[in-house]
Formats: sequence, C-alpha cells, structure tokens
Amino acid sequence: MSDHGMMEKEEIFSKVLRAGRRTYFFDVRATKAGDYYLTITESKKFTNDDGSFHYKKHKIYLYKEDFSEFNEILREMTDYIIAEKGDEVISERHQKDFKKDDYSDNVDLAEGGESTASSDSAEKFTDINFEDI
Repeated sequence: MSDHGMMEKEEIFSKVLRAGRRTYFFDVRATKAGDYYLTITESKKFTNDDGSFHYKKHKIYLYKEDFSEFNEILREMTDYIIAEKGDEVISERHQKDFKKDDYSDNVDLAEGGESTASSDSAEKFTDINFEDI
C-alpha cells in the first residue's frame, strides 16, 4: 500500500452533490490521532472522441482549525454573488431565453429580409408572438 493510500482513511460520514457533469463529494475522515477533517472532492466527467469517458478530480482537505474562517469567507463570497447577480443562473448554457447576437440576423434572412446588425432586430425578435408561428 502506498503512503498516499494510507493517508486516505475510511469515510466516517459522506454526502454527494450531483450537479450536471460535476459531482461533489463531502467526506468526513479521521486523522491518525483520531480527530476529524473534511475532504471536498470535485469530480468532472469528460468524454473522449471515441465515446469513452474519464474523470478529473480535485480535492480540498479542510481541517477543524480552519472551519470558522473558511465558513465566514465562503458565506461572504456566496452572499456577495447573490447580492450582485441574484440567484438565477446567468449563462449561455443555463439561460432559458439566451439569444446569440447573430440569431436575430438569421431569423431575418430566413424570412427573406435583409440582415441588420442593429439593436432594432433584437427588439423585433423579442416582440414575436408565439401564436403567430
């Protein structure tokens, strides 16, 4: 058994958070002295060109002496993000009504119109009544 394998003690308490291609593992483990610490592992799935897949893992070891400050800073950072941007996810992948810049141009061209790069075309796009489609 390698030294690394000996450092990884059995889990005392574990929780899993699945989030799309990422999975987070929260594991309470015991030190050699019998005290507890936390490991947080992020595992991300990647697909190879041939269809097979592999995982990349990143691990954080968090010891009791750092819990208080870690929790304070984590809370401060998450509160800041929510206060600044709200709790709705804003990204191309997650946003329900996301429009690429050139999408409205393609709609105009498909309908026989001319391509326009102005904000007018984006406004026209948002005014579409879906019952007309």
